[in-house]
This record gives sequence, C-alpha cells and structure tokens, in this order.
Amino acid sequence: MNAPASPEQPTTSDLDESAQQSDWRPWERLGELAEAGDAVGVENFLSRLGPNDQALALNRLDEEHYCAVLTLLPAEEAAEILRHLSETQAAELVDSLDASDAAAIVQEMTSDEQADLLGDLDDDQAESILQALPPEDAASVRELAAYSDDQAGGLLVREILRFNQKSLVHEVITTLSENAEEFRDYDVQYAYLTDDDEKLVGVLPMRNLLFAKRTDPVADIMILDPLSITASMPLEELRDFFDAHHFLGVPVVDDTHKLLGVVHRNAVDYESTRAAENDFLKSQGIIGGEELRTMPLWQRAKRRLSWLSINILLNIGAAGVIAVYQDTLSKVIALAVFLPIISDMSGCSGNQAVAVSMRELSLGLVRPTEMVRVWLKEISVGLINGSVLGLLVAIVAVVWDGNPYLGLVVGVALCANTLIAVSIGGTVPLLLKRLGFDPAVASGPLLTTVTDMCGFFLVLGLATAMLERLI
Repeated sequence: MNAPASPEQPTTSDLDESAQQSDWRPWERLGELAEAGDAVGVENFLSRLGPNDQALALNRLDEEHYCAVLTLLPAEEAAEILRHLSETQAAELVDSLDASDAAAIVQEMTSDEQADLLGDLDDDQAESILQALPPEDAASVRELAAYSDDQAGGLLVREILRFNQKSLVHEVITTLSENAEEFRDYDVQYAYLTDDDEKLVGVLPMRNLLFAKRTDPVADIMILDPLSITASMPLEELRDFFDAHHFLGVPVVDDTHKLLGVVHRNAVDYESTRAAENDFLKSQGIIGGEELRTMPLWQRAKRRLSWLSINILLNIGAAGVIAVYQDTLSKVIALAVFLPIISDMSGCSGNQAVAVSMRELSLGLVRPTEMVRVWLKEISVGLINGSVLGLLVAIVAVVWDGNPYLGLVVGVALCANTLIAVSIGGTVPLLLKRLGFDPAVASGPLLTTVTDMCGFFLVLGLATAMLERLI
C-alpha cells in the first residue's frame, strides 16, 4: 500500500481539484517554501503545477520570493519553467537575479532562447550576464542578439547535429551514441554536413543511417545542395518559405554559406503569433511591447501616457469643434442624440479598413507605394456601406423627430464620415510603413478620435447651414 501524501507534498489530483476553485492561491504555498529555503519542496510543488499555474504563482510573488524560487531550483529546472512563461515575464524575473545566478539559468537554454531573453533585458543586466557566461557562449549569444526577433538570425538554434562530409557512417553513429545525453534535446531527424570551412554542403536524414553500410561515407547518403536561407531573412519571407515548403526546419547560412544553425517552423509560427499580439496591443494604445501589472508602476504609466497624451490633444480638438457650433447644438438638441452614433459607426468602418491593410501588408499582398489603389478599393466599399448606414440613421431620425431635414443632415454626415474613415484607415498604415514607422499605430484610439472630430464637424456644419429648416 502506498503511503498517504503529506500536507507538504500534495498529490497531482489534489492540485488539479484546487486549481478549479476560485480561492486557489498557489503563490502562498510557494512563498512559504521559498522563505523556508526548502529546495526540494519548491521543486516538487512546481512540478505538480501546470504551466499556467506556475506562471500565476511566480507572477504573484514579490521580488524576494521569486528570486529565492529560481535560485533554489536546479538551473535546468528554472530554465524549463522560464521557457513556458511569456518573454516579458521571464525577462522580468531574470532581471532581478544576481548575474551569476542568471547566467547559470541562461546556460541551460537553447541559443535562440538565450538571445531572446537577453534582448528583453536592460543593457546593463544583459552585459553582466554575458560577462558571467563562458567566453565562447557569450560570443555566440552576442552574435545572435545582433539580429532582431523578426529575422532568421534571431530565431535560429545552434543546437543541431553537424558533421564533416568526410565522416563515415560508423563514425557518425559512434558520435551519436557517445553523446546521447548532450543530443537528447536536439532535433535529431536530420544532421547537417559541412566541408572543412564549415560551409553547408548537404542534409543527412537520420533514417538513412539505418540502411547504410558502416564503412560508407555519409556524403553518399546525404541530400546534396539543400535549400537554405540567410540570417537576414525577415519574418514575412520566412512565413512564405514555410508556406511553400513542408519542412520542419531550414538551415541558415551567412554570406559565405557557412552554416549558422537552423530555424524551425514552430519558431516562425510562434513569432508570427507574437507579432500579431504586439500589433493588437499597439492598436489599443499599449506602446512599447507587452505589459504586465507586475512591472514597475511608473514604467507602465509612462508607456500609456505616451499614447494618451497625444489622444487628449486630439480629443480637445474634437471638443473644440463642438464648442464652435454650441449655438447650433443648443438650438437643435436632437443632434446630440446622433453625434455618438455617427462617430462610433465611422470609427468601426475605419478600423475595418485598417485591419485589411495590416493583413495585406503582413502577407505581402500590397506594397506601401500602392496608396491610390488601396484608396480606390476602400472608397468603393465606403460609398456602399456609408450610403446604407446613412439611409438607416436618416430613417431613424425622421421617425423619431418627424423632421426630414434632420434625417438628411445625419444621413449625409454619416455617409461622408464613413468615406473619410475608410480612406484614413486604408491608406495611413501604408504611409507609415513607407516612412519606416509601425503601421499598427494607425488604428485604435488615434483613428477613432480623428473620425470623431470629422463626424462632429460634418453634423454640426451641415446643421448650421440648414438651421432654419431644423428649428
């Protein structure tokens, strides 16, 4: 009979049941274990938590306790936990560690993870960690960190099987057997063959080794002149490459065709998803990357204020339009009912246009120079949708107020503002891309505020021109 689990060592079923309860607070128990310096208890407790609960528990601990957790764990286990966290949270945790402790964890990561993590740290902390790494490892990380996350060089892994093309089959098999512990976490479906200058010459499927004679050179069973990519290839082209080829990975070479590493399909998929999430955050006014509520208060406030301060100026402009026409608004109070409808519907139309432009830019289906073509396409859709929406709101205005001229004012204003919104939403992302800025900032609050201003001006301007018929 198995001994019952002690309160210090909850079973997996106990944790699963607790995780479904609204009062499940794993960070409290984890903090107690960390404060007691119970390395075995910390390791066992975290091993029984799923990735989401691990992230939650570490997120809720204060700096002293989560630093204690990471230092109590074996470096390999700490690296595994960080691997399942968001890059922002992982960087936040490592940033609080001593350089030596952080370096021990970084050494257990793959090369692409090392470059990503250190790239998310501030320069001083990253440099301190690099100084604590062995010189060879530090040089490798520096080389990869020179590439951005949306380039092949920033996504490649160096942990691959590589052999000289002059090797014999039995030599490769012996090397694999003797270094099984080192190679266990590698992608071992393929090995990459190089010449004496480390230039890529072929790819060796591992299954070919099973059917080859032990005395044969591996060059006889390799795939000669395989497809490869350069380290500077951008993410958009990487997506296109993997869409066109059903590969799990592709070798990366430098300008001299020297083998640098391999980019895996799942790394490209992950980075594409991350890029889309960042675009969404930017469209909502979160500038500067992912935000977590455990970040320093002033840092979070400063990031948001950088966007909100611009928008408050635009909103003051929109309010100024109303102020100029306040006499008209006071005489035809019914206009106030339709102002939010017109601004909101136009903002929605503009955001739809932004979404299509962003999507086509990401897929390479439109060039930043094709603003006229995009504008003509959007104005056609805007004319149809604006006319339909304008007619609907005009009918509502006439039925509600009984004045056909009120319906004419709000209907024409909504139609015209829809045309303005889709024109801005469709073309501004292309303009920003052409000027070298991030097109994601064209959407969200900025577009909405501009269409508000235009909508208010159209409604109140038309109403002023037809004031006698509206009173």
